[in-house]
Amino acid sequence: MIEVHDLTKRYGELTAVRNLSFKVETGRIWGLLGPNAAGKTTTMRILTGYMPATDGKATVAGHDVFEEPNEVKRAIGYLPENPPLYPEMTVSGFLGFVAAIKQVPAAGRRGAVDRAVKATGLESVRGRLIKNISRGYKQRVGIAQAIIHDPPVLVLDEPTIGLDPAQIREIRELIKGLRGEHTVLLSTHILPEVTQVCDGVVVLNEGRVVASGSLAELTASLEHRHARGGAVLKLRRGGDEAAALFRAALPGLASARAEGGEVRLEWPADRDLRDDVVRLVADRGLGLLEMRPAAMNIEDLYLQIVSGASEQ
Repeated sequence: MIEVHDLTKRYGELTAVRNLSFKVETGRIWGLLGPNAAGKTTTMRILTGYMPATDGKATVAGHDVFEEPNEVKRAIGYLPENPPLYPEMTVSGFLGFVAAIKQVPAAGRRGAVDRAVKATGLESVRGRLIKNISRGYKQRVGIAQAIIHDPPVLVLDEPTIGLDPAQIREIRELIKGLRGEHTVLLSTHILPEVTQVCDGVVVLNEGRVVASGSLAELTASLEHRHARGGAVLKLRRGGDEAAALFRAALPGLASARAEGGEVRLEWPADRDLRDDVVRLVADRGLGLLEMRPAAMNIEDLYLQIVSGASEQ
């Protein structure tokens, strides 16, 4: 549904993105990750026709972004980081206005507004002025304007930025509900959002693609290249004190750290320290409640990729 080949964008001597190539399959939700100035926003702006590329090719829904810009814009719903809302309009009035701009036939505009309002949970505020609704509802209006013309592709730039935890949860659920009917490319700085919402990721660093694929594929690839074993322990007496104890008592450990109420241990792949760990827990009365294999989490994955540990 989205295909990018050797995409490059230069601003004079500055190259914002360099030879980007990736693919997002139909009906999937794909995350666009990377540190600041990695090229995420530039890539989104090129795909949505906001700016031209210097070189390369990109297609959206089978249309060439540069040769068929109007067809691409019809196929895309775009949510910028700051939703383009008119605060003096009502929610329904604004969505009707956007439907007209996006050339939804006049006879179908009311139905398009009703569908977008229902899909984004805006029924209770559809008659209110946009300036009088919460930040979370404004973000919903931003998503509603992106889907008003029922595009096959959605491009969402930081869709949960600035929201409180409850609003973030609601917007994530909303986005997950769009899977299948829409192909979604979203940019985010929130790593847990990737595991909760996305099927896969494209990771950018310094304007280049350094990794692309499903989360399972990327994790398996990195764990293979950086072979290691480990375990995650849930203890009655855990925390930083327990992690320090493991580091002191088990010199074969690669690392031991407290993490979200648990203790994560890692050791070289050619060793198995599970028996030693269990004996230490019993001897020191730490109270073992659970022990499971340690899988690489999204933070580990991201940090190893952008630090240059793996380039794909």
